[in-house]
Amino acid sequence: MNPIIKNILAVLVGIVIGSSVNMGIIMISGSIIAPPNGADVTTTEGLKASMYLFQPKHFIFPFLAHAVGTFAGAFLAALIAATHKMKFAFSVGIFFLLGGIASVFMLPSPNWFTVVDLVGAYIPMAYFAGKLVVKRMNHGISKL
Repeated sequence: MNPIIKNILAVLVGIVIGSSVNMGIIMISGSIIAPPNGADVTTTEGLKASMYLFQPKHFIFPFLAHAVGTFAGAFLAALIAATHKMKFAFSVGIFFLLGGIASVFMLPSPNWFTVVDLVGAYIPMAYFAGKLVVKRMNHGISKL
């Protein structure tokens, strides 16, 4: 396959799969850590209105969704990419970071969570995913 097409496909697959992982974790989060009583988590408006009810435990799964989704997407992008595997892992990480920044403006969260999420969930996960793929490639275990 043409390397340019393969690299474009790598980023697209990384974004789609990373988003799916993110959404899957968010969807199961309420069954593991129940939302606060009186919180409407079905709409953005409901979340905004009830954010003051959320305790730190309610932010565990959103962070995990962002971090694991980014890791999964960046890992696949690096794995599929024909060249510059770290760059494609980082491109997925940057895409999700931009989504995280947009989310901060759409759905305000406590400052501590905003910092932890934006600093820890995106670029570091893309870095670790990319490094893991590059390390696998350097050790001759590139095939799935």
